[in-house]
Amino acid sequence: MKRDPICNMEVDEGKGITTEYDGEVYYFCSEGCRDKFLKEKSSRVPRTSYDLIIIGGGPAGLTAAVYAATLRMEAFLITMNLGGQAIDSTKIENYMGFDFIRGPELIEKFRYQLIHSHYIDHLMSEVEKIEQVDGGFRVTTSELSEYFTKTLLIATGMTRRKLNVPGEEEFQRRGIFYGNIQDLSFVHEGDAAVIGGGNSALQIVENLHGIARNIYLITDSGLRADPIVIERVSGFKNLQRYDGYKVLEFSGENTLTGITVRKKAEEKTVTLPVKGVFIAIGLQPNSSLVSSMVELNQRGEIVINPDCSTSCPGIFAAGDITNAFGKRIIIASGEGAKAALAARQYILNLGKEAPVRQ
Repeated sequence: MKRDPICNMEVDEGKGITTEYDGEVYYFCSEGCRDKFLKEKSSRVPRTSYDLIIIGGGPAGLTAAVYAATLRMEAFLITMNLGGQAIDSTKIENYMGFDFIRGPELIEKFRYQLIHSHYIDHLMSEVEKIEQVDGGFRVTTSELSEYFTKTLLIATGMTRRKLNVPGEEEFQRRGIFYGNIQDLSFVHEGDAAVIGGGNSALQIVENLHGIARNIYLITDSGLRADPIVIERVSGFKNLQRYDGYKVLEFSGENTLTGITVRKKAEEKTVTLPVKGVFIAIGLQPNSSLVSSMVELNQRGEIVINPDCSTSCPGIFAAGDITNAFGKRIIIASGEGAKAALAARQYILNLGKEAPVRQ
């Protein structure tokens, strides 16, 4: 694999777009990055100023990027990865146009739209700092590159919550996983536990059915998933439910071999022999970048108005990072489109308010 010198994306040597410059062959993810490379080589001035910078490459950020491209905005997408949490979804149901589709397949379609059909400048990197400056915002990446933008769209999503119990850190990737893993053969014909009662947890149960010998579903209260999903898993004969249980400890030597739980308000503990534990207890917002600049609710989500604007003029937010109702991929995508439209209107309004030079 090669690295695109413009966006830092991994490029398959057999599929990438190439160009030769000063006797060296460069590989690009798209014609857009190649053209930008040649333009910057000729002018010797890399672009660092935009009307809109989108931070985050999940469904909200990618949809916003595509809409920004169709709106002919001078936009820039910065993200650590393409897909966000959606890449872990093994079965997305009723996203318009599909009865169901795997997360990686849907994100690959988003990716194609972004870099081939509706190209905008993009960079695979981490944003480390955002500052308000005259006329907009300064964004600093992990490479210490600085970019100026008139508006910001925060679409950084959420990360999976941890239980913070003994053994959790020790057995990560050695029996403890967050969400789905691609190779479920890790627990083939063994016992597995799933912790959580939402859609994500029950989706893991569905994927383990037929692979694991026994599945222990552990929840601190009850099931909160969609009724149709609960109905599907309730018929699994190898599923044992532990509702109202608290996880106390993970145990084992080189790899995980057991999980200890206790019924709430009772003393008796139960140790379940397992080869793997899948934790899906919810998500926490990745809002620290702008926590001092915009209003957050008690959960740490960015509070938005109907047009995705925030308490800070020029900053918009979309997707799971916000307090918008419903943590669904289709909702995040719609909010991303709305945010891009609102950012464009904000920029147009700035132009109307600018003083006329005599």
